[in-house]
Amino acid sequence: MAGLITYIKESFEELKNNVSWTPWAEAQRLTVIVAVFSIIFSLAIWGVDTVFSKAVRVYFDLLN
Repeated sequence: MAGLITYIKESFEELKNNVSWTPWAEAQRLTVIVAVFSIIFSLAIWGVDTVFSKAVRVYFDLLN
């Protein structure tokens, strides 16, 4: 158990002292870019899914 506590303490020290963090303004800008891209990508997938769903429905309606 002591080894785990030591590991956690050393991990936090590593994060505080040796990791170079992205500046706050750049992190916010990149977060907005990722959010916008995710929304656009999800809308594109929804559109393709809707088209394929209608195409499959039409195909099976023609078989009956």
